Amino acid sequence: MNSTSPPPLASLHKLRAGMVGMGMIFDETYRPFFETVRRQPLYEPGVGVCEVELAAVASRTGQRAEAYRKSAGDRIGAFKSFVEPNCTEQLLASDVDCVCVATPDDRHFSAASAAIKAGKHVLIEKPSVLTLRELDELVALAKQHNVLAKVVYHKLLDPDHKKLRTLVADGVLKHVNNGYCTLLEPKSISGSQFAEWITGRNPGTYVAVHYIKLIDFTFGGRLKCVQCTGQRGLVGPADGPTWDSTQLRMIYEYDDGREAAFDIHTSWVTPDNFPGYVEQEVQFRFDNGVWNGHSRKRGIELTVEGRTPTELKTTINTHYNGTFLEPWGARAQRGYGIEVLERFVREVAQVEFGGPPSERNQRLAAARTLAYNDLSADRQTVAAVEAMEAILTANVAGTPNCVVNVNDQRGGLVLYKPGAAEPEVLHAGKV
Repeated sequence: MNSTSPPPLASLHKLRAGMVGMGMIFDETYRPFFETVRRQPLYEPGVGVCEVELAAVASRTGQRAEAYRKSAGDRIGAFKSFVEPNCTEQLLASDVDCVCVATPDDRHFSAASAAIKAGKHVLIEKPSVLTLRELDELVALAKQHNVLAKVVYHKLLDPDHKKLRTLVADGVLKHVNNGYCTLLEPKSISGSQFAEWITGRNPGTYVAVHYIKLIDFTFGGRLKCVQCTGQRGLVGPADGPTWDSTQLRMIYEYDDGREAAFDIHTSWVTPDNFPGYVEQEVQFRFDNGVWNGHSRKRGIELTVEGRTPTELKTTINTHYNGTFLEPWGARAQRGYGIEVLERFVREVAQVEFGGPPSERNQRLAAARTLAYNDLSADRQTVAAVEAMEAILTANVAGTPNCVVNVNDQRGGLVLYKPGAAEPEVLHAGKV
């Protein structure tokens, strides 16, 4: 009887991750990702098996980190917890390979730039940064330090949005004419979960950016013009800088000279007893068709006496992130909100372990071509965010109805105020 040699053991690698920010986003997406990959390490052809460990976290007080440590038990491994002052610097001095940044959006740049300078791969929650100057600096730093700089746009992985892009890429839907997107979140978002940081902020930057990226990534084209208005008075003073809701309009131009207008409406003051966690709807009209998508109308309705629609919601989005009892008895938590994090780790593993060290730069360059999450492909999205913020700031200062032109004769981002003799150049370089 002939004996056969056992197959060679798969290569075993480890990535140690650091987490900056321990709020709601961590609990909804990063937590289940790290717990899942602890049970089942990733496997990638050409890489082998890659264990991913949550090695360290940085937060303001450490209270949520310690609460999570106690509640998670053996679902997560031991991790270091660093608190202010200088919590991010302490984390970077520990032994981590990549850093995830999930702080409030106006703190992304400082944490991400420090991590990149420390030679760490970085994943930043949307919006990546608030200005093109910050974006340019992070992209340059990532090239200088030979690391990946990526951003989370989890809605690009929504099955509905992937199908939309497929139909556009395959030429089934021809030439977008206009679009409308809305995302309405409950008052608990602005009133409790994010109450500590929303002063001076707006739900447009917080969530409209998902649809800005969806439009930019799916349809291409050149951003030409940005307009925005909104409402105040519920989560802050009616004359203050904190916005309840925003209505953003972007104009894009395409290679044939035709234009398309896109309107994005966002709010974080929807009543908490609304039947869904969020109201998400998109409509895009094309030369030869119409696409309609609605996250609350994918086919599930739930009623439980005394629990819906506040504790449990009547309409459920199980695509984003859901907990399941699998048919084989295991408990799982999955969805596109978690899958996007796994993709980042697979990209890092491919760069670091996907071949000989002499070819690392080639693998790094290939990972940077992924326009769905690389910072280098985020210019028009960040430009729209910077324009929206400038328009809202001018509104608070007493000048509503401003408009930002993109790449006109005066600069890359130029703010025009009604009645002003000269415009304000927000960004001189080309977008």
